[in-house]
Amino acid sequence: MKKKTILVNLIYLKDLYRGFGQIALNYGNYFAENYRADQSDYQLYLLMPKKMFGMFGNEVKYISSTNWFRRHCRFLMPNFDVWHNLQYPSRFRPAFPRATKYIFTLHDFNTLTIEYEGSKKSIEKNRRRLQRNINMATALVSISEFTKNETDKYMNLHGKSIQVIQNAVEDITNLPCKQPDVEIKSPFLFSISVFRPTKNFHTLLDMMKLMPDKHLYIAGKNTSDYGKMIKARIANEKIENVHLLGMVSTEEKAWLYRHCEAFVFPSILEGFGLPIVEALQFGKPVICAKRTSLIEIGDKYVGFWEHFEPEYMKQTVEDYLANFSAQKAEQAKEYANLFSYEKYFEQYEKLYRELING
Repeated sequence: MKKKTILVNLIYLKDLYRGFGQIALNYGNYFAENYRADQSDYQLYLLMPKKMFGMFGNEVKYISSTNWFRRHCRFLMPNFDVWHNLQYPSRFRPAFPRATKYIFTLHDFNTLTIEYEGSKKSIEKNRRRLQRNINMATALVSISEFTKNETDKYMNLHGKSIQVIQNAVEDITNLPCKQPDVEIKSPFLFSISVFRPTKNFHTLLDMMKLMPDKHLYIAGKNTSDYGKMIKARIANEKIENVHLLGMVSTEEKAWLYRHCEAFVFPSILEGFGLPIVEALQFGKPVICAKRTSLIEIGDKYVGFWEHFEPEYMKQTVEDYLANFSAQKAEQAKEYANLFSYEKYFEQYEKLYRELING
């Protein structure tokens, strides 16, 4: 009997410095280690950039996401029994939706909120694209209870239920570490993300003015208008203890987590919050905004900022560090280990088999 076919959309491998890129990489690595075509009841296809074909072994089959014609004409795509859109937004979708069981994973609603740095026209366009995917879905999955609740708030589910499968977070504690090629002054706080207004990094600048005995290093792509504003403030206000590292490698990121005094993350809009789990893997103190999904993902293992007044932020960091113990560090590590590959992919594998078996 002919095997059923499953396509998983990993197009964001094109940008490994984004959260979506890391999710796609984790997913591909899992299948490289665990999928065997001759032992599976389905044939797996990965939709990804052509230049990366082969990076997940020869057991899977590859479909190019850099094919212009397929990207703009869905009828040129092969037919699949199950299509998993792991990463919205995407131009790719099944040629014949009614003949394909479609899994849609919901990550966040950043592009639908008033905090989003886009026009009303772009927000409405994103809403329509999102609703189209929901309408087409056979199964809906969200990465957090927060995102699930946001879906109910913003979208019409047409009576469909949502299953919560939290993101897997790769254990990076055993990776080789490499210090960035700049002088790192200790003790230092660390943060990482793309530079957008919702990441709220500007609040850290005023906090660091009150903490001259410490340094802050922020990693991530900072060429946006928001990043340029942060750079200008650092220069104009002579904030000498805040340093922008730009994009860093995985090895450099691991080094920064391992050697920082604490990880700080004032983001006000997150669908999950992967960096705080990575920091907890190293048993580090984490202080983040008490907003959106960070409340759920951080739980009792992080410190929270209720608001962003500089003196209050400074005091929160100092109090949390003063009360952080070796026992809390071990508890943080144990909690971070719950976001394992095994737990995450077992749930998706179960969902795949439910759909291919009807």
